[in-house]
Order: sequence, then C-alpha cells, then structure tokens
Amino acid sequence: MEGDCLSCMKYLMFIFNFFIFLGGSFLLGVGAWVLVDPTGFREIVAVNPLLFMGVYVILAMGAMLFLLGFLGCCGAIRENKCLLLFFFMLILFIFLAELAAAILAFLFREHLTREYFSRELKRHYQGRNNTDVFTSTWNVIMTTFDCCGVSGPEDFDESLFRLLNPNKMVPETCCQWNSYLGDAGVEQCMSSSAAFQHNKGCYSAMVEYFEAYIYSAGALAIVVLAVELFAMVFAMCLFRGIQ
Repeated sequence: MEGDCLSCMKYLMFIFNFFIFLGGSFLLGVGAWVLVDPTGFREIVAVNPLLFMGVYVILAMGAMLFLLGFLGCCGAIRENKCLLLFFFMLILFIFLAELAAAILAFLFREHLTREYFSRELKRHYQGRNNTDVFTSTWNVIMTTFDCCGVSGPEDFDESLFRLLNPNKMVPETCCQWNSYLGDAGVEQCMSSSAAFQHNKGCYSAMVEYFEAYIYSAGALAIVVLAVELFAMVFAMCLFRGIQ
C-alpha cells in the first residue's frame, strides 16, 4: 500500500513539474524569439521601454520555471534524493525571497508617497544623462506613461535639473511629440510652452495604470504561492518516502 502511494505521488509530481517545464520552455522561446526575430518585432517592442523590460522578465521567469520543472521531473521519475533536495531548496529560496519582498514593501510603505518621490526627483534627476541609473529610470517612466515629473511639470522648479539646465523648464521626456512642428515643438516645450508638455504627473499615471491590474496581480500571487507550497510538500513527501 505504501509503495502504491509513493508511486502515485511520484507520477503526480512528474506530471505537475512537466507542465511547469513546458511553461518555462514556452516563455524562454517567446523571449528569445522577440530578441532575435529578424522580421523587426524587436524594434516594435523597443519603442515601448516597459514592454522591452518585460521581455527580459519573461526570459528570467522562463529560465527559472525551466530549471524547476527539469529538477522536479528528473528527481521524481529517477527517485533521486539529491535532485529532489535541490528542487526543494530552490522553491524554498524563491518562497522566502517573495516573503522578504512583501515584508520590506510593508515596512517601507511610507516611502512610497508622492512627496517622497517629488523630493528625490528634485534632488537627483539630471535630464539626458543616461549613465545615471536614477535619471535613466525616470526617463523611461516619463516616456512610457506620457507623464511629467511626479505631480506635474512644476516638480522641476528649483531642482537639480534646472540647476544643470538653466534654460530649460522641463526635460525632453516631458514633451508631447508634434509631427508638424517636430524639434521646434520640443524646443518650445522645454523652454516655456506648456501646450507641448505632458501636464499629468507620473504618480497619478502609474497608479491609474496598475489599479486596473491589482486584483489580477493579487490573484496570481495567491496562485503562485499555493503552487510553491504544494510543490514543496510533494518534494518533501517523495524525498522521505524514497529508501
């Protein structure tokens, strides 16, 4: 009876991890295809920095799921304690990392305020300096969400950006591109004209964008945590059952 139970658990774990393996392979394939696609799909994605970063997230997730599925399948079907232990430790590490991220997000939630981001933007944003991580990150955010500053263009008043660029009111990433006026419109935007500026702040734009996905993200997080817990239980039960 115990042998039948162990055999059943072994094949259940194999099937479970085989689907994880297939999912990881699919994500790896999609990410690799976008990066090397000769038909120009990469250039289309690259226009939106958020989508382009998403490609690397897909590749990382695909690689992780591929490795987990492979270890789980091989460990289960070969009844290899070493592989099962490695699988369990990897799942446990991911679970603890997610738990630590959730705790840190809760502890530092007071820093995720509009005032905090405005203060940091005034102190550190430089404009077109792509070698500075803070500046380049904000450039990506403002370009992706068609926004300007944290609360609006006024965030650049009395800022480091104005100190470094005294003739510019706002950076180029705050400007609406006008195909008729072209570069002239961008120059007017940066110098004085509010007509060519994105007047909406990035804080509001990002909150509105992610608000639509918050319930889906929460449900997905619960599903992922449940899958990880089941995987750990399966791995430990099978590990203990193998002679």
